[in-house]
Amino acid sequence: MNTRSRLIELEEAVRSLNSGGVVVFPTDTLYGLGADVFSLAALQRIFSIKGRRADLALPVLVAGLNQVEAVAQPMSAEAQRLAERFWPGPLTLVMRRSPDLPGLVTGGADTVAVRMPGHPVPLELARRLGRPITGTSANRSGQPDLLDLSALENQLGNLVDHIIQTGPVPAGTASTIVNVTGDTPQLLRGGAISLEEILEAAG
Repeated sequence: MNTRSRLIELEEAVRSLNSGGVVVFPTDTLYGLGADVFSLAALQRIFSIKGRRADLALPVLVAGLNQVEAVAQPMSAEAQRLAERFWPGPLTLVMRRSPDLPGLVTGGADTVAVRMPGHPVPLELARRLGRPITGTSANRSGQPDLLDLSALENQLGNLVDHIIQTGPVPAGTASTIVNVTGDTPQLLRGGAISLEEILEAAG
């Protein structure tokens, strides 16, 4: 796919997101199921598509540190150090949520899981949209991760507005999730980055 075709595909996906649509896109870890985090109708569609319980939070993807401010409280010094070291990349930081963020995103909790992916497609989607997007895995809840486009088309093709075909394929390893709301970083899920690397970077 040439550069012009990639740009057209991204523009179509952003139009879908802007109008409350849901799109599938590649990230550096897995394929993601994306919606505007401030669109209640789109968020409800995400839960319906995945068959996901409403009390399970949706991870959020941002295009830059400026977008973190839209969904989370000001970052702690530790969170900033970890973001500077591992973003863009496979690290998800759990922070205190912004009161402006819809409760559907957080499952009613007072925290939000945020990541800046190391992949051009979700970064460009969030940048062009001007708002963070959801980054939950593109599959039915409880089912294996879908790692190729044909499987995505078969399972989700009739349920989403757009499946982005362009961009590097995901590495297939989930992100590391770290809670940074306490005094020391707490590992919630192991992934592409080790706990030792996290603790070293956090200082």
